[in-house]
Amino acid sequence: MKNRKRNRMLGYDYSQNNLYFVTICVQDRKCCFGNVNTAGTGRDLSVHEPMNPYMEWNEYGSIAQKQWNWLDNQYAYVILHSFIVMPNHVHAILEIDSNLISDCEIKIKSVSELIGAYKTTSSKQIHLAGLSDFAWQRSFHDHIIRNDGSYERIYNYIETNPERWNTDALFEK
Repeated sequence: MKNRKRNRMLGYDYSQNNLYFVTICVQDRKCCFGNVNTAGTGRDLSVHEPMNPYMEWNEYGSIAQKQWNWLDNQYAYVILHSFIVMPNHVHAILEIDSNLISDCEIKIKSVSELIGAYKTTSSKQIHLAGLSDFAWQRSFHDHIIRNDGSYERIYNYIETNPERWNTDALFEK
């Protein structure tokens, strides 16, 4: 069997309180969540505002967004900081904070378990909406956010992702 690269930091407890940056890709980078609109914001053009590209979700992109918010409602110890659905991937900062729950009996899920719940529920909803061949890529990328500077850089990266879509490593025509 081929040796696979380890995706997570060896010995680190991914259910502990921390901030995590995650990227989850659609299988084969298939663009199925909508398009980046580069024509502008749709605002009144007589107002001199910069015309920033933005993501226009289709039905499947809306499901991906809705199911991310579901995590926040489902798990009281999860805080969602930033999230964007792009045409073929999602980026997010999520926080695990066990101090938000008082019930010691509740098992805190790891980042992998949370992403697994997201992938499972979003896939099911997308299949039910008619995209029967939809699949997420195996695993996901994660980064443990260790300081305020890193948080700011990642937060800005997520929020401005549509502006860089044509140069993004995940860009597929």
